[in-house]
Amino acid sequence: MRPALPPVSPASPPTAGVAAPRWRDRPAHERRAVQGLVVLALVLLVLPQVAGGYVLSVATLILYLAYTGQAWNVMMGFAGQLSLGHSLYVGLAAYAVAALYVHFGIGPWAGLWLATAVAVAAGLVIGFLAFRFGIGGVYFALLTIAFAEFTRIGFDHWQWLGASGGFFLPVAERGVTDVLNLRGSPRMFYYVMLALTALAFALCAWLLRSRAGYYWQAIREDEEAAQALGIHTFRWKMLAVAISSAMTAPAGVFYAFYYNNLFPEQIFHISRSIEMILGPIVGGVGTLFGPIVGSALLTLVADGISEALVRLGIEVPGIKQVFYGCVLLLVILFRPNGLWPALARRLGVAPRHE
Repeated sequence: MRPALPPVSPASPPTAGVAAPRWRDRPAHERRAVQGLVVLALVLLVLPQVAGGYVLSVATLILYLAYTGQAWNVMMGFAGQLSLGHSLYVGLAAYAVAALYVHFGIGPWAGLWLATAVAVAAGLVIGFLAFRFGIGGVYFALLTIAFAEFTRIGFDHWQWLGASGGFFLPVAERGVTDVLNLRGSPRMFYYVMLALTALAFALCAWLLRSRAGYYWQAIREDEEAAQALGIHTFRWKMLAVAISSAMTAPAGVFYAFYYNNLFPEQIFHISRSIEMILGPIVGGVGTLFGPIVGSALLTLVADGISEALVRLGIEVPGIKQVFYGCVLLLVILFRPNGLWPALARRLGVAPRHE
């Protein structure tokens, strides 16, 4: 059973010819939310200047999970289509851009266009097969897992891409920073991931207030009622799949050039997909800040537990997975809408009645 989804409450679109309200006339919670966003942005911008290598790597991982969680949130949180195979889009994009770079010398930003096209094509094929034949809910989730697993098996035997032995990218020279080829220090990768996360946040905020956001909300709450109102549900669900897979593709590009190696067993595995969706589920499915809050909490606490056990000389295999499972269970039992809605009310950045 999927967790309960909070109602999306986008602001009403401004009426033509009516000026937007002035800053001081906006509700107090909106002003506090904007102020909080500015403070958060400033903190994230200056973090690399004061943080060490380990802290920077953890922060980069949080941003990566927040970004992929935001991309998954478009499909599930906004449109209500449960996917458990988003690792497929990360893996396809990563292999596409890595192959272009290694075999043809095409840089990652140029290769991103092909990587995105490949990911979107895969998403549209899955969406077409599912939505055309009325496959939804758990069965749609199983279909996404099946595609990811079939792709993993295929890449395990594709020698041109290293097969199961792994596909390796050339390591950059020490001290060399080349943003165009995604080669540089951990600080550079941090800022690249920060920019991607900020863009994803802005895009999702706009989508929620667009026609698509309203239609997706209707489909998510009651698809039959949405159809009765004249909404072309097939078309709008396909759009959600296309946008979600397209947003996930840059994460695959980042993954390939950050780690410099690709193994089908790792990148296409269902555990990768689970990592992507835990942040939004814990933080709040269908919310803008949910993926960020959930990813930060899970990563910080899980890393803290692992580090503490290492210092104590205790080895517990799979401790992170156990922790993830316990947190997920607690959230579903006590906060089925995620942590962010309640936290937002406490911080005063959401209306009290929501």
